[in-house]
Amino acid sequence: MSEQIAHLRTVLLEQVHADAVQDVQLAGLQPALYIHSDHLLAVCLFLRNDPAFYIDFLSDIAAVDYFPESYFEVVYQLASIPHQRQITLKVRLEHDRATNLLPELPSVSSVWRTAEWHEREAYDLMGIFFTDHPDLRRILMPDDWEGFPLRKDYQDPEIYHGIPVKD
Repeated sequence: MSEQIAHLRTVLLEQVHADAVQDVQLAGLQPALYIHSDHLLAVCLFLRNDPAFYIDFLSDIAAVDYFPESYFEVVYQLASIPHQRQITLKVRLEHDRATNLLPELPSVSSVWRTAEWHEREAYDLMGIFFTDHPDLRRILMPDDWEGFPLRKDYQDPEIYHGIPVKD
């Protein structure tokens, strides 16, 4: 598996940008490439369009909060159905945790339409803003909800529209 990741890293550095891959994660259940946020969209387009990879399926986008550290990670689970290959991409977003200015990533919904729903969920629950998303709005929480409930430092409100929220 590590040879596959090393090869993919080399190809992305040569074909996309010399700074596209920031790091390689070999430990854990599935190796991953850490992608620089400025090159995320270009990397995804390359992986989808290059016949050697043909990543035609985005199965999941997950946002991870590393509180008390001041960063988040966004994890992309990708697959090539014809090649029977899976790839994990990660993007690390440094952020001071303020909710008035959200961490940002470019939307990959122009590459894989399924990203529209996954990105809306990451926005709604974790507060990750996806630029150029066609319809970035809350998907699970009410439109006027304040905060992002899956952040580890989130505090439930006492009352929402006159209804007690806490037990």
